[in-house]
Amino acid sequence: MHRIDINCDMGESYGQFHVGNDDILFPYISSSNIACGYHGGDPLFIENTIIKALNLNLNVGAHPSYPDLAGFGRRKMEMSFDELRTIIKYQVSAVKGICESLGGKLSHVKPHGALYNTAANDEKVSLAIVTAIKEIDSSLILLGKSFSQMEKVAKEKEVKFASEAFMDRRYDKSGNLVHRSISEAIISNPDDAVAQALDIILKKKVLTIDNEYINIECDSLCIHGDNPIAGKILKKLKNSFEEKNIEISPLLNVKN
Repeated sequence: MHRIDINCDMGESYGQFHVGNDDILFPYISSSNIACGYHGGDPLFIENTIIKALNLNLNVGAHPSYPDLAGFGRRKMEMSFDELRTIIKYQVSAVKGICESLGGKLSHVKPHGALYNTAANDEKVSLAIVTAIKEIDSSLILLGKSFSQMEKVAKEKEVKFASEAFMDRRYDKSGNLVHRSISEAIISNPDDAVAQALDIILKKKVLTIDNEYINIECDSLCIHGDNPIAGKILKKLKNSFEEKNIEISPLLNVKN
């Protein structure tokens, strides 16, 4: 029996802007990453999304980003260490507070967009994220890219780390996500996404955009909530998991 967490970025709507397909995806996942207001989400959407996640007994995580609402958090920003640390601390604390006010407990932190991609290769940015987490709650899990600076720094600072891989994004041969400006970056065929997910879980390998397999570690598989075919992917994935005896299970027992 294989067990895997399925996580999804959620609560990214704000005001009159609708982002993602949260209600369609909730039944198929085990962990939700809640936008913190800086790339998407507003207080009401954040609270309502957390309520839905708690009612389904899902893990609730914070999904902080650079302060880039106009760019949906997908533009890299230059900041001092303390500025970035406190921006992350502010966002995570807000989601944690709302979650606890509803009787829940925040389980993890997953950086969003450009912050995630920058931290994967930047020790200083990773340290700002890890430091913010430790200052808030040292029991929180950092969810990030396997074999990354995030993983290295988290382990050095004794913060729990869970490795993540993506079922709906292409990788290059260096193990990085292909930039969204490239047309093949986002997987648009549900069968291809399911095949990639199964390769990651069962073989610990992923086929790159260069048609080469590379090794990958994964405690949690991500599906992007704003991917138009996310619902179709997860429906097919559920059927494949049943055939392969793979169980969807929340993040547990990750190591420092």
